[in-house]
Order: sequence, then C-alpha cells, then structure tokens
Amino acid sequence: MKLLPILTWQVDRTGGETLDPRLLPLLRGIREHGTLGAAARAAGLSYRLAWNLLGDATRVIGMPPVLLEQGRGAQLALPGIELLEGHAKLERELSGRRIELSVGTDAGAKVDGLRIIASHDLALAELCERLATPVGTVATVSFRGSLESLAAFARGDADVAGFHLVSAADSTDPLAQSLDGRKDRLVRFAEREQGLIVRRGNPRRLQSLQDLTARGVRFINRQRGSGTRLLLDHLLSNAGVASGSIRGYANEEHTHLAVAATVASGGADAGFGLKAAAARLGLDFVPIAKERYWLAIRARDMRSAPMTRFLAAIKGSKLKEIGRGLSGYSLRGAGTVLGVRAGLG
Repeated sequence: MKLLPILTWQVDRTGGETLDPRLLPLLRGIREHGTLGAAARAAGLSYRLAWNLLGDATRVIGMPPVLLEQGRGAQLALPGIELLEGHAKLERELSGRRIELSVGTDAGAKVDGLRIIASHDLALAELCERLATPVGTVATVSFRGSLESLAAFARGDADVAGFHLVSAADSTDPLAQSLDGRKDRLVRFAEREQGLIVRRGNPRRLQSLQDLTARGVRFINRQRGSGTRLLLDHLLSNAGVASGSIRGYANEEHTHLAVAATVASGGADAGFGLKAAAARLGLDFVPIAKERYWLAIRARDMRSAPMTRFLAAIKGSKLKEIGRGLSGYSLRGAGTVLGVRAGLG
C-alpha cells in the first residue's frame, strides 16, 4: 500500500481558514473553458455550488480569484492564476514522494495507472478521461508545455509525455534533447491543424500572421515553453514578423480552449491554436500550419499492463470516435511505435 501527500491551502493568519479543495478543479475548468457553467460541469459541481465556492474563496483570500462579467464569460484574476501556478509547482515537487506501507494488498486492488504529462491536446484529454481509474490505465494527467512535459519525462516524473512539432527541421532540437534514442520510443498520435482563432465572421478580416500587427488588433498567446508557442515563434520568424509588433503577444493562456474562450468573450480579436478549439466554441479559423503530435514512452514500459491497454486504445475505436468530433484532426497511423530517430528524422 502507498500513502501519497496531498496539498491544502490555508490563509496565513491565526485561525486562518482552509480553502475548499474543490476550488482548484473549478479554477482549472475556468482557465480551460472560459465560463463558470462549463467549468462547473467539468469539475462535477452544480452551478450554485461553484458560485458559492468562488464567494467563499473571495471572502477567505480577501479578493476574487475569478473575474465574472455578464456576457463575457469568466477568466482567472491574479489570485486565481497565482494559486494554480503555485499549486502546480508544489505538486511537481511532491511528485513521486510516497510512503510504502508493509501490508498486503488484495488481489483485486486497484492497479496503478500511467502518469501522463503532455502539451494540451483535445483528443488526448478526452481519451485519458475515458481510460482513467478505476479502469487502471491512466492514473494522472497534467497538461503543460511541450518542453516542460519532455523535461518531466526525462526526470522520470512521467510515463508518457505529449509534445508536437511541424517537422524535425522546425522545432525538434530543443525537444529532442530530453529524449534518449536507446531507451525511448515515440508513438504517433495525431496530425493537427493550427492557425488563427478569430471571432465568428472574422470582423477584423485577418488572413495571415502579418495581419496581427494591424492597428487595434488584440492577440492572445499560449504560454512560453508550449509547443504552440514554439511553433508560432518559428512561423513569425519565417514570415519576418517581429513579436513585439503584435499587441497582446505577452498575454498568455495555458490551453487551446482557454485561447478560444478569450476570443469568444471579446478579450482578444485573435489567438493562435487548434482548429478544433475554434470549432468547439463556434469561432472562425484561418489555417496556417499542420503539425504532428507525438507521445514519448520508454521501451521498457511497453509490455506493462497499463501501457498495453493505453496503446491498444490509441489504435482502437475509442480514439477514432473522439477524432470524428474534432475539426482539423487526422488520426492516420495513430498508435504506430517508432524509434526516436525514425520519428523525428
């Protein structure tokens, strides 16, 4: 049996109250979906309970963690952003720390699943949700940037790392440094279409990256270290567009859906992300590039029960069904296992 540490947050004053642990999943949902209703559903909460959690958090912290505006959805305020970032940092530090108890386990005890750290992907998120415990295939999923995901994989903090790139010549170098060609393997997952996410009707008539520099155009970016940010920077460089000429280039969100939600709420005129994210929120999309999304695994893990089930699910009907509902996705060859050199060469 294993005992795992968990985090709780308490105000730093005498008799300080503890934040409800259900607040963190709600804040993550707001960051991803951009509305309180969608975030509540994702966290398995009623709308009234979600509203009350935010009210209690505001009272305990002394300022609101979320900004709610009628007709403009919900977005994280500075306390909410700092709470999520601080929580994620401490979770990474605690990752893998556990106490082993010398007691027997029942034959029917839950089998540990895979630890997945990956660049945000809509298909992978839904697949992992379907494979989550108690099935025992996927234990934990954390979406971070491609660079951070591969770094965690190299440290041994993850069994699977998801990352993406257009081609080896474009962005392999900083990513491949975390992979060991002797011990690691790559799994083909999906080909995805990325481009400009714009409001319905494209009122700014944006058609290229150069158009982002037009007067008055507001942009929302992905976070530094994400594969999408690396891709965008590469494309801007090729197009001769200076990032400093784009208003809002320094404004960041951590998922494709959060970028789309910012555009949908009127917080930006455009973002750069997946066609599927634009379609999910009823937005328009300007195609710019296609890319390959990979999963890194270790050769030694390929015969483990959780990994065997995971790879079978990627090749099977579950992922195909998910892919049919995602615009701009191709799943040809999904589940094919390659060596690092063969995949990235």
